[in-house]
Amino acid sequence: VQLQASGGGLVQAGGSLRLSCAASGSVFSTNDMGWYRQALGKQRELVGTITAGGSTKYADSVRGRFTISRDNAKNTVYLQMNSLKPDDTAVYYCDGVINRIHLWGQGTQVTVSS
Repeated sequence: VQLQASGGGLVQAGGSLRLSCAASGSVFSTNDMGWYRQALGKQRELVGTITAGGSTKYADSVRGRFTISRDNAKNTVYLQMNSLKPDDTAVYYCDGVINRIHLWGQGTQVTVSS
């Protein structure tokens, strides 16, 4: 089982992007999933999480601009990012507990130009 993140790219400040993170392989159960980001030269930080039931939490820096959702039928979690700022530039990673195993997806680059 793997997590595959996609949807990154270059966007102007004020724009939007939607990231996806899909679990592939033989998925029997998915639990909490989350999004993290790591800017160049900085530590990885939590963006937000979503429980299996759909409850979400967000970092203060993104609350009100970013939305995490999930489609359990597709084993996919999404990160909708609106009103993007240059400070949101980072490699974005997803993680999740899949089949009771904690997995990380590969990163996807998000670059916000001013």
